[in-house]
Amino acid sequence: MCGCPAWGGAESPSPRGSVPQSHRASRGALGSRPLAMPSPANAGPAPGPPDGGWGWVVVFGAFISIGFAYAFPKGIAIFFKEIQGFFDTSYSEIAWVSSIMLATTYGAGPISSILVNRYGSRPVVIFGGLLCGIGMVSAAFCTSILQLYICVGFITGFGLALNLQPSVIIIGKYFLKRRPIANGLAMAGSPVMLCTLAPLNQFLFDNFGWRGSFLILGAILLNCCVAGALFRPIGAPKIQSNEEVKEVLKEEVTKDAMEMNSSTNIPVETKPEEEEAKDCCEKINKYLDFSLFKHRGFLIYLIGNVLMFLGFFAPIVFLAPYAKHIGIDEYSAAFLLSVLAIVDMIARPATGIIANSKWVRPRIQYFFSFSIAFNGACHLLCPLASGYKGLVIYSVFFGLAFGMVCAMLFETLMDLVGATRFTSAVGLVTIAECCTILLGPPIGGTLIDTFGDYKYMFIKCGAVMVLAGTFLFIMNYYNYRMLAKEKRKAKEEDPKSVRTESEGRNNLNKDTAQDGPELEPLREEQERLKKEVNGTNEV
Repeated sequence: MCGCPAWGGAESPSPRGSVPQSHRASRGALGSRPLAMPSPANAGPAPGPPDGGWGWVVVFGAFISIGFAYAFPKGIAIFFKEIQGFFDTSYSEIAWVSSIMLATTYGAGPISSILVNRYGSRPVVIFGGLLCGIGMVSAAFCTSILQLYICVGFITGFGLALNLQPSVIIIGKYFLKRRPIANGLAMAGSPVMLCTLAPLNQFLFDNFGWRGSFLILGAILLNCCVAGALFRPIGAPKIQSNEEVKEVLKEEVTKDAMEMNSSTNIPVETKPEEEEAKDCCEKINKYLDFSLFKHRGFLIYLIGNVLMFLGFFAPIVFLAPYAKHIGIDEYSAAFLLSVLAIVDMIARPATGIIANSKWVRPRIQYFFSFSIAFNGACHLLCPLASGYKGLVIYSVFFGLAFGMVCAMLFETLMDLVGATRFTSAVGLVTIAECCTILLGPPIGGTLIDTFGDYKYMFIKCGAVMVLAGTFLFIMNYYNYRMLAKEKRKAKEEDPKSVRTESEGRNNLNKDTAQDGPELEPLREEQERLKKEVNGTNEV
């Protein structure tokens, strides 16, 4: 694409310690040539989120990749009844296919975050699309349920993980003011894909069997590569701060001094082991910010979501098999997923618009808590639905509740930790959630096998989600109270230190624009370091 940056370019700033060419000094003697300083002309504020433009194309790409990541594990439930008969397995055993796929999609979150930080969203999503295609094509030749676990569960699940996190992350880089709307539109890809995949999978099965269907689905998943190609990296790398440049200069001078001392056989102190271990921890923390576990709001979100996912996916995985179990034909059972997906498709962008309003956004955590409790209430009432009409009504309310939760799932996390730490937060949250995601559907399948009735599975999922919503509501109330108390205390102690967000942003831009004149003290620091090293050599 004309005018685009390099294919593998990352959106994130250069890692700390990487030195632009203009900052590097020659490796010769210290006095032979001064270290090159950054040009003031190059200093300037880093570009902010455009909140539009190419960002809407990125939202379309995220719509496709997020849609496949969320909808595909649910859509293949259409094949479960037939695969169960083919391999002669129980409900709990066949449920592990979706569970492993979902758990891998979430559990590989940290790996996906690290790859995005290193290479950028575009190449990661394209590689993920290739893995999805390979996994499903391989699954078409499986001869045991264990091989399906590997091909569909692990390989395809890992490919979907490389589609999900980068898509969510890059939306945060392109949008700020309109971020809830952009997230809502991108998340609407899941119901659209589910609405399409449910009848499509039934059609493919009737005409090609489950093996032929998996081959065709593998080819369809390669469209994730096209979606990834739309994720154009945004902006240029930030100019390093004065402290970073100063640290780099010190490293350069020390390295040159060590080279000179080695030639004159003068011993130089080596780094203590403690400092090396500290450097190693800093490198790990650069990709995954473990200090988030000290963040009160993050911990509340993490605990509530881990509990919620124990009952989040099982109802949608067993909805079509349940309909077939009570005597509903295959296409009508698949249509229930389409009904759910159509309502979900409308609910997500509508929820994004409501969440972006001035009345809801300041207290979006309460809205998220209500959505989870509402989702659980739908499952608790599902056993009361009798016949096909009752299941259609349940699917409508389930789709509404499901769409509300999904539309705010990542927006509420970004609201708590901010866009800067969001990449690490997504990785840490998803790996914690994968345990309950892995166990949710098999536990539901075990209840079905034990009691021979689906209603106990729906009651279990509903009770867990109501509990999770109640927990989040109470703890978010506590968190908001503590934040208000801390803010009042800060104002009382030092009123001048409390600045508004707009003032902070203006001062940041002003400081960044004046980087050129402020680099003069660095030159003096460089000269001082040279004199110290030269004095050591003379001794």
